[in-house]
Amino acid sequence: MLEVWSWPTPNGHKVHIALEELNLQYKVIPVDIGAGEQFKSEFLKITPNHRIPAIVDPDGPGGKPFTLFESAAILIYLSEKCGGKLIPKDPIGRYKCLEWMMFQMGGIGPMFGQWNHFGAYAKEKIPYAIERYTNEVKRLHRVLNHRLEEVPWLAGDEYSMADIITFPWIRTAVQTGARFAERGSIDLQDYPAVKHWYDETAARPAVQRGLAVLTDHQADRQISETERENTFGATQFAAR
Repeated sequence: MLEVWSWPTPNGHKVHIALEELNLQYKVIPVDIGAGEQFKSEFLKITPNHRIPAIVDPDGPGGKPFTLFESAAILIYLSEKCGGKLIPKDPIGRYKCLEWMMFQMGGIGPMFGQWNHFGAYAKEKIPYAIERYTNEVKRLHRVLNHRLEEVPWLAGDEYSMADIITFPWIRTAVQTGARFAERGSIDLQDYPAVKHWYDETAARPAVQRGLAVLTDHQADRQISETERENTFGATQFAAR
C-alpha cells in the first residue's frame, strides 16, 4: 500500500484527489507543517526538501521500495503506475497536459503562495507586495479563462492530471481569500470559463473524497507564532 506523507494544503490535495481518481489504496501519514513535523528525520529521509507531499511506494520500479517528492512528479508517477490514466495517450494531448501541469508548478503555485503569504500571514502588510501578487493571481486566472474558453479541460477534451493539479489552488483562492481583508478573494464570476470548469471539477466524487482527506486537521484561525516560525521562519533553514 502506498504511503502518502501529506497535509491538507493545495499541494497535498492534488495527490489525495489523484489517488482517489485512480482508485489506488493508500495510507496517509499526516505531516503537521505548523508543528514542524516536516523537519523530522524520518520525513527528511523521504524528501530532502522538507516539503509535503511525498510518497513511499513499497512496490516501486523493479518491485523495490521507492520514494518520491514534488507533487507534479508524484502525479506523473501515479499515472504511469496505472497504465497512463489521467494523462492523454495521444502525443498532442499528453504534451498539453504536461504543459498545463508545468504552468501550475511554475506559475500558479508560486504566485498564489506569495499572494497568500503577503496578504494573510506576513506580520508586516506591504501594499506593494499585496498589489503585485494580487494582480498576478488575477492575470493567471485570465490565462486559465482563455484556455477554458477553447476547451472543456486544460489538456483538451479529457479531464486529466492538469485539472487535478490546478483545482486545489483555485479552490483556495476562492474559499479562503475572503478571510483576509487586505488580500481579498477571487470572484470566479469574473472568469466564467474558469467557474464552469471549477464547478464541474468540484462535483466529481473522487475530488470530494480527496478534499475530505485530513479535514479534521484543517483550522480556520489565525496562525500562531510557533506555526509562523515553522512555516516561514528561520527554523526551515536551520533544519537543513
